[in-house]
Amino acid sequence: MTTRMEGALSDLIVDNMSVGVFVVDPQFKVIRWNRFMQNRSGRSPADVLDRNLFEVFPELPRAWLSKKFESVFLLKNSAFTSWQNRPYLFQFQHDRPITGGIDYMRQDCTFMPLIENGEVTAVCVILFDVTQAAMISYEREAALAALSESSRRDGLTGVFNRHHLEVRLSEAFTQWTRSGSDFSLLMIDLDHFKQINDEFGHLVGDAVLRMSASRIGELLPPTAIFGRYGGEEFAVVLPSTLLDEAMEIGQQICQAVTREPVQCGDSQVKISVSVGVAQTTSAIKQYEMLIKQADGALYLAKSRGRNRAVSSLPI
Repeated sequence: MTTRMEGALSDLIVDNMSVGVFVVDPQFKVIRWNRFMQNRSGRSPADVLDRNLFEVFPELPRAWLSKKFESVFLLKNSAFTSWQNRPYLFQFQHDRPITGGIDYMRQDCTFMPLIENGEVTAVCVILFDVTQAAMISYEREAALAALSESSRRDGLTGVFNRHHLEVRLSEAFTQWTRSGSDFSLLMIDLDHFKQINDEFGHLVGDAVLRMSASRIGELLPPTAIFGRYGGEEFAVVLPSTLLDEAMEIGQQICQAVTREPVQCGDSQVKISVSVGVAQTTSAIKQYEMLIKQADGALYLAKSRGRNRAVSSLPI
């Protein structure tokens, strides 16, 4: 086979590959541009060849890509880049569903030195469309994140479950022992919940729990950690919050929960909560002691007539 025939065959193969292939010289002038690159970029070889790559595509990450090329010229070794580190080189459209949430084609790239007489005369870049693999990876990550989040949530109310609540409380307590930034804990209990269940049934009781959680959550600051502690009891960790401010939040919660009955079918159920408030002090050596303090204050709130917030210490 003659050299000319070999060259023609090589051109034919490169042009019809299902990957992008382009070649640049040491001045970043484009000397090869295959059909994949033409079709995806909308630029024909006539538009690109013998022109500086960065002038034709100013949106390319010039500083990063120049260093990548220069390292291949200098070291005479191939280099690689993955979509996981840099999602794409060229802003090419992809043919995957819009619902995939991916803006541009995800690309893996291989940078290969072309060597003549021991010197690198050009760098060939092979660009792979890995959008499908990226979408699968994104979907898997989203599914794992959703699974992780659901494992931390109470199935009925959607707030954090007890396990995650205690993990976060323990973390807050550890942080307090290191930094001294006080925080407060609210223990919240629905009043007469057993009576509601007995009179209206458990479906209504579930609705009451959901509505109570919703009304409480609306009042809390963004930094609050809110969860269902068990049964009809909720807890709120309030970082960087002193007792007087926590008491004010507790009183607002009482007012918000009781402001109107919960409508369940033909039934209107009046609800209220009692709140126990505790703040970190030097006497508290474990986060369980803080829970005990807030529980004691909650018991006092119940004994004093319910529908109120009571602190474990005088304000």
